[in-house]
This record gives sequence, structure tokens and C-alpha cells, in this order.
Amino acid sequence: MTDFREIAELRALLQGSSDLLRHRVLCEVEASGGRRFPVVGLTLGSEDRSHPTLGLFGGVHGLERIGSRIILAWLVSFLERIRWDEHARRRLETLRIVAIPVVNPGGVAMFRRGNPAGVDLMRNAPVESLERNPFPFGGHRLSPRLWYYRGREGDPMEPEARALTEFVQEEMFSSRAAISLDFHSGFGFSDRLWYPYAKMTGGFPRTIEVLNLAALLDATYPQNTYRVEAQSVNYTTHGDLWDWLFDLHLARHGADGPVFIPWTLELGSWNWVRKNPRQLLTFSGAFNPTVPHRLRRVMRGHLTLCDFFLHAVHNPDAWARKRLRQEDGS
Repeated sequence: MTDFREIAELRALLQGSSDLLRHRVLCEVEASGGRRFPVVGLTLGSEDRSHPTLGLFGGVHGLERIGSRIILAWLVSFLERIRWDEHARRRLETLRIVAIPVVNPGGVAMFRRGNPAGVDLMRNAPVESLERNPFPFGGHRLSPRLWYYRGREGDPMEPEARALTEFVQEEMFSSRAAISLDFHSGFGFSDRLWYPYAKMTGGFPRTIEVLNLAALLDATYPQNTYRVEAQSVNYTTHGDLWDWLFDLHLARHGADGPVFIPWTLELGSWNWVRKNPRQLLTFSGAFNPTVPHRLRRVMRGHLTLCDFFLHAVHNPDAWARKRLRQEDGS
């Protein structure tokens, strides 16, 4: 089997870190030509699932490969650090990192947004939007030949979507504090940190924690340029996987239970195209930086964000406990 770059980098990471990084194949998907690719879940650190957990996810859309590369680059950097940094290594005794670097390997291999069946995985959850959505962007059931296809009504979720949701429930839902970061690209001129909901405007139950985290990010890194906003500020959709997972977590634990904040990092890829319009001549150029120095800069620039969320989830009193204080009026 000929690996595409992201799978090759993942294989190299597993081979070089087998003593530290646990992994398992969550499912296998078949792409064109009979090629089969694994969806691989990674875990690092404490095996106590109640400990604070950071989740990293990329490649949900097969054309948006830069997110997978950022995750893999950060994991390589972090694994190297804990080999020589005793403090970082001790921190992992009470901290967990979980990841699926390439959620949609068949889509990546076939250079398509959806999975090999033509389903957009981020429109595939059993969630119906409460808003009127722009067609076809908000999700539809007309044909897998059109982008944003949700799948047929009544069909089970696609294997990649099931693998992601089951992995998150198993590895993150028992944590007393959990933050996930899902990497996407292909929208806007600036990097956006989105929080739920995609199904409706307003009403997200953890808005106070989100604002506390945003304030902590700005105070810690005043030069950061991330725009923190609800996803619905830009558009609403059916079938968002993170809406589905957040609501499952809320139903299990209740509003006063442990905190789970799913973030989406939407990389401002239009800025890359503006600086290098020739990218549009390549199939995935609208979604990934192609000039080598810009690719390195993008990959390097977001490693700090991963570090920030790792420290934040390990110190939830810095942002989560303030919610209780505000509700109590103290």
C-alpha cells in the first residue's frame, strides 16, 4: 500500500514512540482501487480516564490536510520534550492527551472533502438544525456527488464518524475537565476559534467557560490573532459532530457536571490564497498552504495554541471554577 504523506508521518511517529504512545485502529475504510486505510486513535499520559484530557482531531474533511500535519508536528515536538523534560513527563501522570490525527483517511487519499462514500462527516451526526441553513452548505440529502451531503435519512453514521464519536465518549467523557480541538481550513482570512453550536444561534450552555478560556488566552499570549466566536456567527448546519458530542456529554453529566468544551480551529486559508493565487491551480490549494516557507510558518504558529490548551485543561480552576462563582454572585 502506498501511503499518503499524513499516514506515512503517523506510521513514523508510532514506530519512533512505541514506548510512550499507545494506539489502536478504530476502523478501516476502503478508498478507490481497493486501498484500505486505518483510522488510528492515539492516547498518551495517564491511563486514568478521570484525569484532565486534551483531544486533538484533524482530517475530518479530506481536502483539509494541514490540520493533520499540525497535530502530528505537535505530537513529535511534545514526545521529544518529555524525553528530556522531567517536569513535562511528571505532568503526564495526572494528564491525558488523546488524538485522531486523520479522521478521514479515505477522503485524504482520494482528494475529496467527504469520505469515500461521498458523505461529509461534519454533516453526518443525527442533529437537525433549528435554523434555516444556506443550501447546500448547511447539509443536504440530495446526492453524494454534491458537497455537504449528509447521507441518506435513517442510515447509520459513517464508520469514520462513528469511530470519532465513540473514541471521544470512551476517552474524554469520564474526565473531570476535557477540551477538544478540531482542525479545519477553507474559510476566511483570519484564524477563528469556534465553539458550539452549529445547529442554532446562541444558547450554548458553557459560554462562561468559553469566555474565561478566551480571556486566559489573551492574557497569556496578548499577541495572538485568533478570533473567538460561536460557529453560528458565520453559518449554521445540520449534523455537526461536535454539537452531537457536546449534547451527549451534557445529557450524561448534566449542566453542573464536569466541563467538556469542543473547539474548532478554522484556519484562515483565504489569506494563503491571497498571497499566492497560484494555489488555486492545485486541487487542494484553497485549503492548504503550498509555498514551503508558509507551510512551515503555519505549522509552527499553531503549536503554541496546542500547548496553551494542554496547560489550560490541566488547570481547570483557572477558567472553569469561575462559572460557579459567577452563578453564586461571589
